[in-house]
Amino acid sequence: MRFVVRSGQRFGDDGGVPKPVRRWLDTGEAGIPMSNAALISQRAAGLPGNPFAEADARAAAAIAAGEDVIDLSKGNPDGQPPAFVQDALAHAAHDPSLFRYPSFDGLPEYLNAIAGWYESKHGVSVDPATQLLATSGSSVGIATVIQALIDPGETVVAVNPYYPQYEGSTAVAGGRFETIPADPARGFLPDLDAVDPAVWERAKLLILNYPNNPTGAVAAPELYETAVRLAQQYGFIVLNDFAYAGLEFGSTRSLSLLETPGALDVALELGSLSKMYMVAGWRGGFVAGNAEVLAEVKAVHRQTAVLASSVIQQAGAVALESDQSTVAALAVQYQHRFEVVRDGFTQAGLPVSEAQGGLFAWAKVPERWGSAGVHDGTVSEVRVADGSADSANNSAAFVDWLLKTAGVALMPGSCFGKAGEGWVRISLLKHTAELFQAAARVSRALQDK
Repeated sequence: MRFVVRSGQRFGDDGGVPKPVRRWLDTGEAGIPMSNAALISQRAAGLPGNPFAEADARAAAAIAAGEDVIDLSKGNPDGQPPAFVQDALAHAAHDPSLFRYPSFDGLPEYLNAIAGWYESKHGVSVDPATQLLATSGSSVGIATVIQALIDPGETVVAVNPYYPQYEGSTAVAGGRFETIPADPARGFLPDLDAVDPAVWERAKLLILNYPNNPTGAVAAPELYETAVRLAQQYGFIVLNDFAYAGLEFGSTRSLSLLETPGALDVALELGSLSKMYMVAGWRGGFVAGNAEVLAEVKAVHRQTAVLASSVIQQAGAVALESDQSTVAALAVQYQHRFEVVRDGFTQAGLPVSEAQGGLFAWAKVPERWGSAGVHDGTVSEVRVADGSADSANNSAAFVDWLLKTAGVALMPGSCFGKAGEGWVRISLLKHTAELFQAAARVSRALQDK
């Protein structure tokens, strides 16, 4: 039982609470001993907030207040996994051999299936025993790789805008988080050769993410070739977050970083079952790449996440060994949804940039909301990952206004770094009827303003 005692109240004043006297910090539902607040690490106390949890709270509060909300803030699949994948999970749940702890680095069936997927889809040969690790989703992979590579004060470089966990996990490790700009004129891809060489001299890890969240950019082979060349020249590791593998639009092909000659000498790649097979709640993924570095990633994983679920791995093996036609069909569906969002929101007054893949549309905040603090993507941004950095809030203010006025929830671009200020991210993970309706609501709200 936990007691909440207000400042100045003594134990025993409320009838039977044992002495000695201590004061508690009133936090609402649960109390924290005030003396224990000083025990919290500076690292934990200084972590940046999770913008997706905050977005969930905003939408939930509006719904609880009786508002009709179309929530386009989440990258949460709205469909069902393929039936054969669901059947595989159900079968695995009744397999006595899977009731016990699985192997630390992954079930052989799962690791072999990942290796087969790399070979058949990307022409890459990886050794299941030394070049693969099973994880509970790609987010675990992000955190584990950063912890394995980054000591306090060492530098992680990411492309701005970026997925927020890259900064958060760097903060947990006590690292320094530095960004380089994506160039809208280059399809939101960075010009790595234009980056100040001093950045690469500081870098311990470069994080890429293609297909990209939030911009929908897909990497060209030249980008990966340049990244590998620079990593070899300056001595850092390249990590590609490949969570949206296979979800490309039209004739575009989402490349694996590991297809690049020399990549297995300097690179790792994260994979996820969540988006390809619509199983975000199951938490399945992997890390692939250089065996020497991956050995240390495995060592960290064994002390932190420890294991990935055996039944999820078994179902994942079935999914990865399939012909991937369900993933291709999903990509076609998402492309159609993107076109609906692009046309509808652009007409409403939020110009949407072209995307080549992924789950999101990237749209400009209307100019009349002001451009103070909008980052033009032309300079590098440096931040120590302690959660202390702040950015202008015109995209956040616009998102709040839109939720209250139109009942449409989006993600502020500022959540994805300073280059995201002045933009919003729109999820494609709703049926087209809701996407049409959301665009119509936004149009009416902006016309009435």
